[in-house]
Amino acid sequence: MKNPDTSAQTTPTVQVIGRMFTLLEILAGREEAVSLKEISEKSGLHPSTAHRILNDLATGRFVERPAAGNYRLGMRLLELGNLVKARLSVRDAALIPMRELHKLTQQPVNLSMRQGDEIVYVERAYSERSGMQVVRAIGGHAPLHLTSVGKLFLAFDDPQRLRSYATRTGLPGHTRNSITQLATLERELSKARQYGIARDNEELELGVRCMAAGIYDDQNKLIAGLSISAPADRLDESWLPKLQATAHEISVNLGYSQDKKIS
Repeated sequence: MKNPDTSAQTTPTVQVIGRMFTLLEILAGREEAVSLKEISEKSGLHPSTAHRILNDLATGRFVERPAAGNYRLGMRLLELGNLVKARLSVRDAALIPMRELHKLTQQPVNLSMRQGDEIVYVERAYSERSGMQVVRAIGGHAPLHLTSVGKLFLAFDDPQRLRSYATRTGLPGHTRNSITQLATLERELSKARQYGIARDNEELELGVRCMAAGIYDDQNKLIAGLSISAPADRLDESWLPKLQATAHEISVNLGYSQDKKIS
């Protein structure tokens, strides 16, 4: 049997995307800004073509123009890089403690982070031999107000940001238990701030309950949440101290200190 041609798999299928990658690589090779003339020569693109693509990249802040006709990499790439770095470092610190917590509870343990108006699941610990479980797919996402981890993030938003979230999203519900009124959500978030934990009582999915505790970085900033998901009749309150201890362990591994003062 003929081996598949792998070259097609590493080459962008859309020409302009390939050109965009080429331009970004050229800019990445220099610390200082690069002139359009040099970019054109190195890329083999006509100056007008390179100029058009660079201007589009500048609109998205992927490229900056410090002076007319000169370009360098933009701050948006730094922002995205830091987001990826944070996810990777949290995952590395969390994986072993998550597995230990799963052994204790025999239920899936999820690591989630905020992305805009949603949480995204970035890691999980579960066993296919543990019988009926609630397993969240890595890369899956859900509205903040319908999830235990999402509520932790909303609890630390200021009132104006919370109201903006409610207005922007409309607080849609997924089940009859979903919180869809701002006043009710505010009461729920007040409890989350008071106790440092949050819950999802069949609000995202009927028959599923979750409990979550926050994970903090070396700046004592909430950057992720650890949650246990289980069938509604199986969620055991005795897991809560174990969940909090595991989240604290991960936080400490990331440099968190309760004594640290943040300016």
